Amino acid sequence: MEFAHIGLADIADLLLIAPATANIIGKIANGIADDLLSTTVLATKASIVIAPAMNPNMYANKITQENIKKLKELGFHFIDPEYGNTACGTEGIGRLARIPVIINKVVEVLEAQEKKKNRKVNDSENTT
Repeated sequence: MEFAHIGLADIADLLLIAPATANIIGKIANGIADDLLSTTVLATKASIVIAPAMNPNMYANKITQENIKKLKELGFHFIDPEYGNTACGTEGIGRLARIPVIINKVVEVLEAQEKKKNRKVNDSENTT
């Protein structure tokens, strides 16, 4: 029997979460896996890129910022939200980054993965 989250986790080279709510960021930071997205994140070995988007007060909240800090320390990649009008009608930092910014970050992370793979291959070839 195949489980959806394991299948997705195994085939991914990169997982992009956009938009990422305070809820999903908190779940991931605290190891809560109770839906398809959070279980896939915990099951994957792929790089994970997170693009937060939420109310500016929620984004600035100390708990949200601590969760982001924790995930960054664990190797998660973040795309900072932008200043502007958010879905709730509030203006401030919390609007989803523009699509070109998100794409550039994804490409950057994928290119870094490829370089790392090439170094590992080259390093192992030089030592044998």
